[in-house]
Amino acid sequence: MGHMHLPLPGQPRRMAGPAAIASFAGFEASGRRADALQDSSRPVAAMAATYVSGSVGTRHSHRRAQLLHGLSGVMTVITAEGSWVVAPQHALWVPPGVVHQSRCWGDVALRTLYVEPEAAAGLPDTCRLLEVSPLLQALINEAVTLPVEYDVAGRDGQVMALALAEIGRMPALPLSAPMPRDRRLARICEAILRDPGNDQDLEHWARVGGLGRRTLTRLFRQETDLSFAEWRQQVRLMEALTRLAAGEPVTTVALDLGYDSPSAFSAMFRRTMGISPREYLRWTEPSEPDFRKAASAGA
Repeated sequence: MGHMHLPLPGQPRRMAGPAAIASFAGFEASGRRADALQDSSRPVAAMAATYVSGSVGTRHSHRRAQLLHGLSGVMTVITAEGSWVVAPQHALWVPPGVVHQSRCWGDVALRTLYVEPEAAAGLPDTCRLLEVSPLLQALINEAVTLPVEYDVAGRDGQVMALALAEIGRMPALPLSAPMPRDRRLARICEAILRDPGNDQDLEHWARVGGLGRRTLTRLFRQETDLSFAEWRQQVRLMEALTRLAAGEPVTTVALDLGYDSPSAFSAMFRRTMGISPREYLRWTEPSEPDFRKAASAGA
């Protein structure tokens, strides 16, 4: 499938200053760079960095597979196949060569594993949002402290091997908005991504796409594995996650997204996320001192 330019869901209501809109840097406190780690002789390379709220990465890809995990803040990641929101306790698996673009909502303390294609052979070949178990989080945190050229045969190599095994057993999460390939459906989806709170009915969106209601319903399920209503709720939830992480009040977000009341929004949020919006806000706050702020290039 050819690459399709998608709008970033959750465009900020308060624009960040020029410094915050700089591209991602990929610097860690010890000076590791994402591009340099691609050529490591080890099967797994790890990096830690902090990106300021509002940072936007350029569209790019890596030779290696990538696991993106934030200890704080929220990231929106977009590929040709869809959009994902990466909150704390979750991680996004990105296969080798997949073009992606990221944006930060709140300061993001990022932990990344770059995995050689051969070492990633048994792992997903499409982007997956994964749960992060306490064990996997501990392994990721340990991985970023290891030397780039760690001893594969020793304890460090066992840490990296166990991290890969743990990634392979993590359940996938449904927090994504897959993009259909059909251009008529894509036109509808792009309009909703630009305005997730738009509450027009199915008849309206069928007219936008230039197709019948039944055709829209059938094609949407066929191309995304979601009903139209399910997909739209996913987009609204993703919008809510980014806006809450950016500091917007729960009431404002709820009403903007078309919910009758904050309580109705909170019920949906808890049903989907397993926690309340206010608990989620505490979840996204930094839990440790920041690393040196990153300034430019690709995460």
